[in-house]
Amino acid sequence: MISNPILRGFHPDPSIVRVGEDFYIATSTFEWFPGVLVHHSKDLVNWHPLTSILTRSSQLNMEGNVNSGGAWAPCLSYHDGIFYLIYTDVKSRMGAFKDTHNYMVTANNIKGPWSEPIYLNSSGFDPSLFHDEDGRQWLVNMIWDHRKGTNSFAGIVLQEYSKEEKKLIGPKKNIFQGTELKLTEGPHLYKRNGYYYLLTAEGGTQYEHAVTMARSRHIDGPYEVDPANPILTSAGKPELELQKAGHASLVETQTGEWYMVHLVGRPVKDKLCMLGRETAIQRCHWTEEDWIAVDGGNNWPQTVVQAPQLPSHPFPVEPSIDHFDNTELGLQWNTLRIPASPDWLSLTARSGWLRLRGQESMSSTHRQSLVARRQQSMYCEAEISMEYRPEHYQQMAGLILFYDTRDYVYLRVTHHEELGICIGIIQSINGVYNEILEGDIPLGEGTYHLKVMIQRDKARFMYAVQDGEWNGIGPELDVSHLSDEFADYIRFTGNFIGMSVQDLSGEGMHADFDYFRYDEHEDANG
Repeated sequence: MISNPILRGFHPDPSIVRVGEDFYIATSTFEWFPGVLVHHSKDLVNWHPLTSILTRSSQLNMEGNVNSGGAWAPCLSYHDGIFYLIYTDVKSRMGAFKDTHNYMVTANNIKGPWSEPIYLNSSGFDPSLFHDEDGRQWLVNMIWDHRKGTNSFAGIVLQEYSKEEKKLIGPKKNIFQGTELKLTEGPHLYKRNGYYYLLTAEGGTQYEHAVTMARSRHIDGPYEVDPANPILTSAGKPELELQKAGHASLVETQTGEWYMVHLVGRPVKDKLCMLGRETAIQRCHWTEEDWIAVDGGNNWPQTVVQAPQLPSHPFPVEPSIDHFDNTELGLQWNTLRIPASPDWLSLTARSGWLRLRGQESMSSTHRQSLVARRQQSMYCEAEISMEYRPEHYQQMAGLILFYDTRDYVYLRVTHHEELGICIGIIQSINGVYNEILEGDIPLGEGTYHLKVMIQRDKARFMYAVQDGEWNGIGPELDVSHLSDEFADYIRFTGNFIGMSVQDLSGEGMHADFDYFRYDEHEDANG
């Protein structure tokens, strides 16, 4: 059996492809670098992170990108020995306008090297590439209409792509304006039994989210909608563990079995999802009328799904602690907007340690020194050990819970004119800065151990100096603001846990991190 979600934590907008006996899922990474993480499986049950695709700023330059901008909704495909990735780099997204630039990169191997990007268009987002049987290639994307009084999600636009000219050619045609659910996006084309099938996401990527299907005998339409739409949704069923089901992608196994991957959300309380949007999978079948349907006789997501008839292929369990003994960061690690470059990050300056040079503040959308991983369980804890000698209050380093530049909680070490080296907690809620303690706590010099324990929407922090005992610091904090739904305007990334260093003076004071440990628990008693 398959247990959902198959990719826990922030792994939204899954695009799945099978190449021989290998399955790959690409997911959105938004403002986190590197862009577009790929997971690999042999059996659809067991998955492990395999590679990141957009590893150079020439492929994805996000310095200055807005929160929840960056790499949106990738489409991963394979044709004639070549992997294709289509993606959007979102520069602005609030208000009437969206600046959304769509690109293509290719590779002969899923692990790369991946090419420099080919620019496609900027008319909307969620682009997807379809390889037709006659060798022609077609791009579909939703088109954005900024005008007053119109449907902003104006439909799905089709245009041919020329491999020879490396650009879109020919007429553009709006082939599908969506169903009554509206907010039509996330298109993918498939062909089966003489029909072109257009899979879309509708209803918006929150609690009315849905997967809908339409089909046509001709790629440019007209498209008829599935009378059973939506074919997958969690809408109207607050009792389901998997909410927000939508933005799907289909795959057929080598044994002729069909599956649909899609995003979901799991609230920690009320309708607040701290883990972000995750990836789940459903087993499907084709009806006598040639429509695809989710197994089980209903259209809502199941937490346990029948696995395909494939040999089991588990992967080694990832270690819970990273001692930073390698010369490159592991796939679990992400940097914010900018690549991990030697001018601010080093794994070799001090062997067995991660060195981060302080840059801009937590409010910056340009150059933050932040290395973080996804929170993937509602019950987890993280611990770091670091050496740091700040000289004034503009220098800070520590353990951070980071949603975006407006919402974070930061257990940080700094320097005070009277206290010397000291520790305290900063919390920013919807951009409002606060220091939780009445006064910072003196530390003295030494090696500092910092820890956070998260239970659903609550977090407790602790610290120790050298080999001393752990000390609690501050009250139990409500951290539910580190969620997709808390902000006034929709956002998409889920909570990250990581190591952060600032030097607001511009002097570049560094901190050295000896290890990072991350453990998960099944529940509050785990």
